[in-house]
Amino acid sequence: MTRPDTETKNATEVSAMFDEVSPRYDLLNDVLSAGNSRLWRIATTRAIAPRKGMRVLDIAAGTGTSSAAIAAHGAHVIAADFSEGMLAEGRKRNADNDLIEFVFADATKLPFDDDSFDAATISYGLRNVSDPKQAIAEMVRVVKPGGRIVIAEFSRPSSDAVNWAYTKYNRHVLPRVAALINRDAAEAYKYLNESIEAWPTQEELAKWLREAGLERVAYRNLSLGIVALHRGFVPSAPVTTSTAARKKPAAPKKEPKSAPTPKATPATKKPPTAKKPATKTSTPASKGTDK
Repeated sequence: MTRPDTETKNATEVSAMFDEVSPRYDLLNDVLSAGNSRLWRIATTRAIAPRKGMRVLDIAAGTGTSSAAIAAHGAHVIAADFSEGMLAEGRKRNADNDLIEFVFADATKLPFDDDSFDAATISYGLRNVSDPKQAIAEMVRVVKPGGRIVIAEFSRPSSDAVNWAYTKYNRHVLPRVAALINRDAAEAYKYLNESIEAWPTQEELAKWLREAGLERVAYRNLSLGIVALHRGFVPSAPVTTSTAARKKPAAPKKEPKSAPTPKATPATKKPPTAKKPATKTSTPASKGTDK
């Protein structure tokens, strides 16, 4: 097996590498992560928050393990990958699942229309893309305003001691164990380890997401930072004049003070009723006549 160059990450070479390891790829992940990959998948699915009626794009979906976890919540999932070997294995394993559709796609040039998904996710595949920033921009493009993007990726443990042990394990143990399960996988996992060591920190990836225009960007470490789960939201659509009026009533315009009502002219003014002259003292003759 030819090991891809971690600097160029040539798509053809990376794709060919995954084609060769596809039959036992999920088994290798379970063994090499000591079962933690399943816990990471649960956390990622919860971050996506899939539900019935949603349309979710799962990039670098591989054999569809993560796609199946998303589809279990009723969402329709497009499982995209640039490895035909992975896609073939995924179609075979999920042949009875109508909620998953496998599509060949390059993460840097997604073959989907703008605003066509409610959410997009990529698990442990962004660091294998030749231009990860472009891949993020593509996810932003195809996700609807208000939709979320979730990225699970191997990262930098927060503790120096954990980072030292993790690096030693990846360099010396992981390739040997992978070779025992799949003889052709040793070189692949040497490359994967190199790509992990060259990958930026959690803070740097969060910065990339903000630069791509995502809002409410946040991340949390899983397994002491061996994996980091990143999340961001595509900004809502620009508010139009009509929608603005519905959301926030316009302040009432101040009308000029009206001029005081003009007094009636003598021609229209009702003449006052003439007052009777007051009598000084009622005479006995008129006393009580008003009763």
